[in-house]
Amino acid sequence: MDSLRSQGGIQMLLTAEQEAGRIVSAARTTKLARMKQAKVEAEKEMEEYRSRLEEEYQTQVSGTEQEAAVKRLEEETDGRIQTLKESSSKVSKEIVKMLIKYVTTTGA
Repeated sequence: MDSLRSQGGIQMLLTAEQEAGRIVSAARTTKLARMKQAKVEAEKEMEEYRSRLEEEYQTQVSGTEQEAAVKRLEEETDGRIQTLKESSSKVSKEIVKMLIKYVTTTGA
């Protein structure tokens, strides 16, 4: 009778071991599936982050370029205005003399 009981106990242990193996296998499969899913989600999140940073960078760069262009145009404009002022101040006396001469000689 002891041999029957021990046979039954061994059979129960074998069955329990098989069941434990199935549980562990299912857990591994679930874990691998979840890891793949997490990897896909992380890659998607990284791509969104990278895209957002690239957009911010492009906005910043274009803003900086626009500021530099505005500053350059202001400097060029100021330079041209100064050149015109200098030219007009040099020539203005001669023009006034020429106009006075023209008005005084033509009217007589």
